[in-house]
Amino acid sequence: MQQFKALVVTEDDGKFAAQVVDRHVDDLPAGDTLIQVNYSSLNYKDALSYSGNKGVTRQYPHTPGIDAAGTVISSDDASLSAGDEVLVIGYDLGMNTSGGFGQLIRVPAQWVVKLPAGLSQKQSMILGTAGFTAALCVEKLLLNGLQPEQGKVLVTGASGGVGMIAVALLAKLGFTVSASTGKQEAHEALTKLGAGEIVDRNTIGEENSRPMLKEEWAAAVDVVGGDTLSNVIKSLRYGGSVAACGLVQSTSFSATVLPFILRGVNLLGVDSVQ
Repeated sequence: MQQFKALVVTEDDGKFAAQVVDRHVDDLPAGDTLIQVNYSSLNYKDALSYSGNKGVTRQYPHTPGIDAAGTVISSDDASLSAGDEVLVIGYDLGMNTSGGFGQLIRVPAQWVVKLPAGLSQKQSMILGTAGFTAALCVEKLLLNGLQPEQGKVLVTGASGGVGMIAVALLAKLGFTVSASTGKQEAHEALTKLGAGEIVDRNTIGEENSRPMLKEEWAAAVDVVGGDTLSNVIKSLRYGGSVAACGLVQSTSFSATVLPFILRGVNLLGVDSVQ
């Protein structure tokens, strides 16, 4: 397959447009592994790249798609062979490297993971970066000693990809999950996934100048940032932890040291890119 189809975003005088076009394998960036993409998924970062956010993608034309699952066509790396089923998530894929919204990608072998046994390519992309991020958040909390008997675990932005999978994982592990969302239509789905209660996002998402709030949560997964993260930190129970992985509300938040030195709480950063 020398020619292939890809979604390409172009820039013209500060305006961005996208269309499916024919490309040639020689248009792809340098890399030692060529992969036929069979499945991808749609992420928040893809939308940013698609709309021309230069903090995500510096140069256009560009093909977004930070997730890809497919089959190795060729590789210079001895660990990979033609026909291997693989997936690529994170690193620079879909940001400044032509991504999974094209039928072919060419990437460094160290970005490539062989598809785990029992998982199809389609299933891997249903989970995608969102599922991987949710799993990393839950793992961080568990490694920090979280146990179901310690109390409720809050998931913010619970109706999004990371949030919904985090709710399902925590519920499956026996935790009592509080799911925060502003979407009434998501309540039923979150309850089916295992949420024990639904929390209106406005109750934790508005600015509060108090340095500490009532102890509420044993732990939290936060994909929102901003005032929400500030209030979550202030509301953690003694020794509680929040795994922070998102910035939907804001990249910045305000807090004092008081929750950290009086309640011994922990802010755990989660990176799903590297």
